[in-house]
Amino acid sequence: MDIRKVKKLIELLEASDVAEIEIKEGEEAVRISRGPTGGYALPQYMPAPAPAPVAAPAPAAAGDSAAGSSYTGDPVKSPMVGTFYRSPSPTSKPFVEVGQQVKAGDVVCIIEAMKMMNQIETSKAGTIEAILVEDGEPVEFDQPLVIIS
Repeated sequence: MDIRKVKKLIELLEASDVAEIEIKEGEEAVRISRGPTGGYALPQYMPAPAPAPVAAPAPAAAGDSAAGSSYTGDPVKSPMVGTFYRSPSPTSKPFVEVGQQVKAGDVVCIIEAMKMMNQIETSKAGTIEAILVEDGEPVEFDQPLVIIS
């Protein structure tokens, strides 16, 4: 945001009885407020808030959730909040399939967080017992993604 616009906002605030003003332009925002003594706090630049993640629907009776399921293997859990992808691109084949053998360090999925694609690797060798998340679904921190037995 241009500093001249910020100065103009301060002038407008001084000329009015408004105690605080916040302006958003695209992904940028500035908030200017009067302090308790009538002075001004420094403008705070902040990115516009990200849209709230859509809650994933409750698992169906198929028993997808690792918590109350019959899976015996170890889960690979999400290290962050983001969007789950099974393959590097929509036209590529998935990183792993149920029944596939994997070794420690193999990529099992990608989680997109803040426009960054983060490869999620397994920490142990074994067989993919289940894939608990559908491609393109939002995931939460520490949510089980894949079960390895």
